[in-house]
Amino acid sequence: MIDMGVIRKMKYRINRKTNDRISEIGFGSSYLFEAGMEEGVKALRRAYEGGINYFDLAAGDGASFPIYGEALKDVRKDIFYQIHFGADYSKGTYGWSLDLDTVKLSVEKQLNDLHTDYIDYGFIHCQDEVDDWRTYRKNGIYEYILDLKRQGVVRHIGLSSHTPSVIRTIMDEVSLDMLMFSVNPAYDYGQGEFANGGVDERAEIYRRCEKEGTGISVMKPFSGGQLLDPAQSPFGKALSVYQCIRYCLDKPGVITVLPGARNIEDVELLLKYYEQPEEALDYSEIAGFAPAAASGKCVYCNHCKPCPAGLDIGLINKYYDLAKAGDGMAAEHYRTLEKNAGDCIGCGHCDHRCPFHVHQSTRMQEIRQYFENL
Repeated sequence: MIDMGVIRKMKYRINRKTNDRISEIGFGSSYLFEAGMEEGVKALRRAYEGGINYFDLAAGDGASFPIYGEALKDVRKDIFYQIHFGADYSKGTYGWSLDLDTVKLSVEKQLNDLHTDYIDYGFIHCQDEVDDWRTYRKNGIYEYILDLKRQGVVRHIGLSSHTPSVIRTIMDEVSLDMLMFSVNPAYDYGQGEFANGGVDERAEIYRRCEKEGTGISVMKPFSGGQLLDPAQSPFGKALSVYQCIRYCLDKPGVITVLPGARNIEDVELLLKYYEQPEEALDYSEIAGFAPAAASGKCVYCNHCKPCPAGLDIGLINKYYDLAKAGDGMAAEHYRTLEKNAGDCIGCGHCDHRCPFHVHQSTRMQEIRQYFENL
């Protein structure tokens, strides 16, 4: 049993659609099977002890599921499983399927191996082409998820995709409680295998999810390890695990980041995120590699802090962008700030510090006028 005396430093965010309290750092399962049963169980137990309560089960191999079943069966009610309808483990290894019978066999096997009879978040899996979505619906897989939801087996519905245009299409057609999206500075700046959509198109997905209350669970926060390797990083140097996590958590809509973990050492590394000083989380160095489309746009990195007048400039910008995107709650949140854009003294401190070339003092005037006239 877990020693509940362990101090938990984990922070949590609320999914507004479901009211679930979800850990900012979750657990990705791509590599867990490599650990084997004994080490895998230790890794999952340590993750739970550290406050991680959200686990993505798009696993690299079906051998991961019995590890979860053994490690977390006694705390099942305290955690959330994100299970993918279309990730095929019916034959053990990972596959991808749009066949309804195959999906049913795979889900049944996963539930059996996990020692559970319900799914917290049932995901429409890996829809990167509109034709995939049309086939998914035609074959009855989405209706199968809905049927399980009516039975109480699936509690909430999600979608995983790397493609903003497909995400928009599906969000226009069905109600989603969670989106699994590939978020990292490489993809957002057009670099990497899944760098789908332009700067503004990807930002629109973040803002739409925040506006509609659809949480985002982040896959590929390190761009498949590319960002952690100086030889592969598009920024000419490696970013740290912690810079990448902070980048993701700064995006509107994001609730949890799901790095893959192989063993207990990987888990310990992730949990040390909350021990890092602010300077270790600062990812503003990527600004020098930002495409022209990203220049002059606030990314809420707070590199402009401290503000002599006490403004939280990143948060003010975020509420402004969300309000313009139609998020009514953003305007309410803005008005509850202790200091807002109207308190800007125009000193220019933030203008000089912004690595993304945002003229924040001018923008504060723009924001003040916007909310005054709203």
